[in-house]
Amino acid sequence: MRRARLRRTRRVGAVTLASALALTVLAACGTSSSGGDDGDAGGSGNGAGGDPAAPLDPKAKVTLSIDCMPPAAKAAELRQWNEDVREFNRTYPNVTIQGRSTPGQCLEPPRFTAMLKAKSQPDVFYTYFTDLPQVLDNDGAQDISAYVNERTVPRLKDIDPDVLASLKSEGKLYGLPTSNYRMGLLVNRKLFEDAGLDPDAPPATWEEVRTAAKKIAGLGDGIAGFGEYSAANTGGWHFTAQLYSLGGDIVDASGTKAAFDDETGREVVENLRAMRWDDDSMGKTQLLKWGDLQKQIATDKLGMFLAAPDDITYMVQQLGAKYENFGMGPIPSGRATLAGGNNYMIKKGISSDKVKAAIAWLNFKFTTPGKGHYDWQRSKADGLPVGLPQPNLWLNGTKAEDDAARKEHATMPVENFQAYMDKPVPGKAEPPKAQEIYKVLDNVMSGVLTNEDADVGKLLSTAASQVNQVLANR
Repeated sequence: MRRARLRRTRRVGAVTLASALALTVLAACGTSSSGGDDGDAGGSGNGAGGDPAAPLDPKAKVTLSIDCMPPAAKAAELRQWNEDVREFNRTYPNVTIQGRSTPGQCLEPPRFTAMLKAKSQPDVFYTYFTDLPQVLDNDGAQDISAYVNERTVPRLKDIDPDVLASLKSEGKLYGLPTSNYRMGLLVNRKLFEDAGLDPDAPPATWEEVRTAAKKIAGLGDGIAGFGEYSAANTGGWHFTAQLYSLGGDIVDASGTKAAFDDETGREVVENLRAMRWDDDSMGKTQLLKWGDLQKQIATDKLGMFLAAPDDITYMVQQLGAKYENFGMGPIPSGRATLAGGNNYMIKKGISSDKVKAAIAWLNFKFTTPGKGHYDWQRSKADGLPVGLPQPNLWLNGTKAEDDAARKEHATMPVENFQAYMDKPVPGKAEPPKAQEIYKVLDNVMSGVLTNEDADVGKLLSTAASQVNQVLANR
């Protein structure tokens, strides 16, 4: 699962992977290192005299191991990785990139946890925004605050501070982002038009969602107007997203007590109860998890659901849908939206030159418009999707520059996402102990969606008590 599905692999913990397959890509540029360590922590060959704020000296000889290199099955992505290594070596000819690839997925929960505990992570290792507490609990990541500045990451001031905040603890920076998402309302444009609705103006409030869902469900033929998850931790994940949209919180400011058993939490559940039972606009089949709603909307059996933009790529590439059949608007009511994403961290204890080389690579590959991950012209030529509104780390002039490049090289109708782009909603991170909390909150979602007589107050109070126990065991 991903790019469209990968971040959900650790979120829902539902996939068992094959053993990791180590692949080595030696950066081929005549003078590249053939391996080995790269000197002491002061950085042998570091012309800056070990100053962490200085960029890597191109003469420094460094070998970096990096995980989540694209697997051979993703031929275009792997080709781009190798091209980027060669391009990077034009500036840093003595840095050898040793890429590691894992078949199927990048990482999955048990393997990631075991890796941290064994201190066996590579020099540069892939994580999700929610992984920082676990990484720090295992003393696994280097504090890179002194290394990251506008000399080493020139577009630093234009990276969304909400994204960088997810990589910080007590003011210290522990990683650089590779991608991000903010949830919005994904719509089936065909069903909207069939129901007399404007797909370019998706519902802006939950009241409007309810009204639109009734009209879409009125088309008959088993079509649901709005869909929701209620199993495999995804129900709790989406309960969180809906609660955030109304200004609520899952836990209080101290992070020690549940905060959703209140009027806002009740509003979320009562609205779902009304759509499910009073309006009959959510379909008969419930206990759905990630992948189920995507199949429904891709086959014109669902009008809308909450999603991240890259769900669309999954539906096109894996389910045979067409980009032009989908659009997005911001999350309804829009006080805040659930945000997440991916990043790389740097192993604690490696040499200063290795840290600098890692930052130089990550900057080239993931935080430079027009290069690496953001080379949209190349992605279009390689048959990869271009034009989704996210991942998009950027603000200010960099955002305008990158938006223009996406539009120029788009492989899909970018105007379908204009409503989502025009009204950005502040992102809000997942709660602590997110997976354990989501498992509890699945019961709230499944309870109201499968039992017409469910006691909303009891569902919330029981869940709050259970979440309090989860938080007490932090």
